[in-house]
Formats: sequence, C-alpha cells, structure tokens
Amino acid sequence: MAAYVIFNIISLTRLLQFYHMSLCKKNILIITTWSFSDALIQTYTLPYLWLIRKYLDSHQKIFLVTSEKDKSKCSIDKIEAFNAQNKQVNISIIALQYRSYGIRKIFSSGLQSLYLLLLIYRNNIDTIHCFGTPSGAIGVILSIFTNTKLVIDSYEPHAESMLENGTWSKTSSAYIILSFLEKLQTYKAICFIATTSGMRSYATHRYGLVPKNFYVKPACVDLNMFHFEHETLNLKRELQLEQKIICVYAGKLGGIYLDKEIADFIAAGFSLLGNRFRFLLLTSSKTKEFLLHLQSLNVPNEVVITRFIPHHEIPVWLNLADFAINPVKPVPSKRYCTSIKDGEYWATGLPVVITKDISDDSQIIAENQIGYVLKDLCEAEYKNAIVAILEQKKKCGEFTLKQKIRGIAKQYRGFDHSEAIYCKIYS
Repeated sequence: MAAYVIFNIISLTRLLQFYHMSLCKKNILIITTWSFSDALIQTYTLPYLWLIRKYLDSHQKIFLVTSEKDKSKCSIDKIEAFNAQNKQVNISIIALQYRSYGIRKIFSSGLQSLYLLLLIYRNNIDTIHCFGTPSGAIGVILSIFTNTKLVIDSYEPHAESMLENGTWSKTSSAYIILSFLEKLQTYKAICFIATTSGMRSYATHRYGLVPKNFYVKPACVDLNMFHFEHETLNLKRELQLEQKIICVYAGKLGGIYLDKEIADFIAAGFSLLGNRFRFLLLTSSKTKEFLLHLQSLNVPNEVVITRFIPHHEIPVWLNLADFAINPVKPVPSKRYCTSIKDGEYWATGLPVVITKDISDDSQIIAENQIGYVLKDLCEAEYKNAIVAILEQKKKCGEFTLKQKIRGIAKQYRGFDHSEAIYCKIYS
C-alpha cells in the first residue's frame, strides 16, 4: 500500500513538473549563415534580435548562431566580448566554422547539427528562428528531430536565385539539396517573414502550399545611423572630390551582383561627364580583374576610388556621393528579395540607379522619381540614368530631393515596420 502511494506521488510530481514546463516560456535558437562581423549580422540581425528580446520574459535565453570564415583571435575576442556584455540579458553567440559547399560542407554540417541538437535539448529550446532559407535548411532538420517550432525570417527563393545568376547549375548538389529543403521549410514552419508580399504567391506556385502566418518585413535600416548630415568636407578634400559628380556602390562584385557591367557604367559616366565624374567602390571583393577591365575601357585610374570600409564607417562615405547604384542581377527570383543597401542609400538621401524588377524597390524608385530603373544593360541606358538623376537634382534642388528620399526611407525601411511583427510572434 505504501509503495502504491509513493508510486502515485512520484507520478503526480512528474505530471506537475511536465505541466509546469509546458506553461513556461522556453528559449530560442536563432540561426544565421553569416559571420559576426558581417554587416548582415550587425545591421540586419542584431536589431531584430533586440526586438525579439523586448517581447520575451527576462529568464528566457536567446542563442545566436553565426558562421565564421575567419576564426582568428580578433574575431573570437569580439564574440567573447559580446557574450560577456550581454550575459545579464541572456543573449549569447554560438560561433560555428564556415565551410563552402562540397563534401567538407556536408561532413561539417553533420557535426554542427549534432552539436546544435545537444544545445537544443540541454537548454530547453522550443523555437528555432532562421534568417534566410540557407540557415532554414539547418533549422528545418533540427526542428524535425526535436519537435521544435520553426520560424523562417527573410523568406526568399535563394536556391532559384543562385541558379538564375549562374552561380549554381540545375544538376549541382547545392541547388538540389537547398531546393528540397526550401520546400520542406514551407511545409514545416509555423510562421514566415518575407521581404516582399509577392513571395506568398511565389511559394504557393512553386511549393504547392500557401504559407501560413505570413508577414511582410522589408530590409529595414537604422535611420539614426544613416542620414545626410555627416560632415565630409575634410574627406572630400583629402580624396580630391571637390566639384566632382560622384556615384557610390557599396557591395560585392559578382554572384548576385553585376561585375563587368559596373565597369561599363563607370566608362559611360566618364564618357558623359569627363573628369568631373568619380566612382566610389566600397567593396570587400577582389578588384584586380575589375580594374583591368576598366583600363581596357580607357578609364583613367583616378576616376575610381576603391576602398574596403568597415560598415560603421559606411554612412560617412555614402555622404560623399551625389547618387548611388545597386547593380543586382535582374533575374526573375530577385522580384521576391529585398536589398538592404537601397534602404541605406535612401536614408542618406541618395537617388539610386537600379536594375528592373528588383523587389518592390524598382517600382518605388520609378514611381517617386528618386533615381532611375535601367531598362537594359547598355551604354545608352547608363547615360540616360545619369542624365535623369542630374535633372531630378536640378528640378527639385539637391536638399529638397535628399529630404524627399529620406522620407521614402522612413516610409518603407524604418524598424517600426518590424516591431509589430515580432510582437505578434513572441509576445
């Protein structure tokens, strides 16, 4: 009899513990495929992480997974400093080693997935929040094995985009695997945050399922960081940019972006404006072949100023420019992807030259006359773009045009657009 009573007490205790755990809000694993120093973490992930933190209980923990190409002492020190600084608010970074696609990637992903499985079980994680479908590929597998909730943020067709821009082929293992896992994410996730409204119909057509709990969040920027009031006179004088017409591009060469076409655009600008034209190329990409192509187009070396600038310094350099360019390859899937750099350009008050059918941005630029949408990739259109922007500046006045464009940034790229979404998901 005593044994029976003890057995029932133990059973009741376990039942109460299970019930208590089911009522408790649990912890969150946020997965990215970017390094901690990358602008995509600093300006695109961390601001949203703080919004999520805002709607959690103080005891709930957030684990942020990054993918580090360079695990040097400097990068590790930065991550450790971040973890120490944010220990009290229960936010910590898990730095994994980056591997490019191939056999090493598959083997490494297997070991890393096992590590994350243990992390999930040990830390009572019940939600996996993934930024982008490549990180969602890891998240959906973990979600299936652990029966955790899956949220896909920045829901975009990455595999199709890589196929269309020529980076992957239709028979490549990377394309086949990610295509399958993107479809699996669409069926498994409980919530989707896309960058354009058109992604819902794209997913319905491609995957045969209407995504549930679908939200639209553009690629927002910190409007306090980017503005057109930075002092640049000394830098302009140092770079000999006074009385010049300056175009800026802050981004990579190749991949999802054009390469030689940017050089052709620069040559067209020099042909049109002569020595008054200058081009700021702010990139981490290797530029040797790009600069050789420019030389073959008879563009003098002084026309292009190439720098790799830490992201926190980018706002000052953008303020040197009269207009900007966003040379995304105009492939069909880019209609459903939003570029962060447009928001940064707009917040700085810069008119933008952009390729056609990029997110909602091409339409916004055309309708508001705050730049130019290239109808074709040719010299005549490049010159048309520059002439159109100079006319817009002359017609509106430079300061008035900057204010107008800054207003567009507030309307479409402010973080207040995101807060309501994260509130619905996590409050």
